[in-house]
Amino acid sequence: MLKQERNIWVVGGDLRQVELARLLTDDGHWVQTYAMEHRPAPSPLSGSDTLRGVENADCVILPLPATVEDEMLNAPLSGRKIPIRTVLDQMRPGQFICAGKVNLPVEQYARSRGLTLLDYFQREELAVMNAVPTVEGAIQIAMEELPTTLFGTRVLVIGFGRLGRLLALRLRALGAKVTVSARKYADLAWIEAFGCCSEHTGELDGWLGGYALIINTVPALVLDRARLHDLDEGALVIDLSSRPGGVDYAAAAELGVKALHALSLPGKVAPATSGKIIRDTIYHLWQEVGQ
Repeated sequence: MLKQERNIWVVGGDLRQVELARLLTDDGHWVQTYAMEHRPAPSPLSGSDTLRGVENADCVILPLPATVEDEMLNAPLSGRKIPIRTVLDQMRPGQFICAGKVNLPVEQYARSRGLTLLDYFQREELAVMNAVPTVEGAIQIAMEELPTTLFGTRVLVIGFGRLGRLLALRLRALGAKVTVSARKYADLAWIEAFGCCSEHTGELDGWLGGYALIINTVPALVLDRARLHDLDEGALVIDLSSRPGGVDYAAAAELGVKALHALSLPGKVAPATSGKIIRDTIYHLWQEVGQ
């Protein structure tokens, strides 16, 4: 934990950013929030209706993701639509900004204004720790939606990245019969070493019958119409990949397949934990850049 007191603005975001602002305040920083008018009450946080004074902040923290609809500040706790450029235009050249999952146009605009922007979503420690509440949230959804226990249920996890690995471990611990698909032969070997069955993601056609639950972690279209057609009646699909997702949702609706796009689970199932993860990651960034 950094001991130096800082002037910090937390701008936009969901319950994760509310918790982040609270943690920073508890750490002794002076924290101002903006675009959080509808945060849960009671709240001891200081909020501003304008960005007046943001140019004096030692650090401005934008949400994860920083924007929605590409151009708008991600601010679900505000009743307003705020162009991200309106926020950036209030900042002084050289000002330090931390933001999550910044798209290229926003990154380029910040650079053109001379702002120092660091994307905390690109940090490996955040990605790893963020996978934990994501996996727990996916399992919670499965337990709520399936008419059976996970124990004894045949489950396919598509992808063997951070989420896929944790899902395989957690689901096996609950007694599910877990198969994991991947494209790399090294990953297929690790899947077998984990005690799971393995499939090649490129060779799933015709092999999806028999799974009661399919969880996709791959940010590409892997469950197209043909593969969805292969699913047994009543199978549940949970898609954890970022927009636009890895499922043909139009085809799923036509075929009667229940496919749920479970986005931003850390902020929904564990906002307090997620806020702490973001805070710790930002502290790491400050230490590395000498802030």
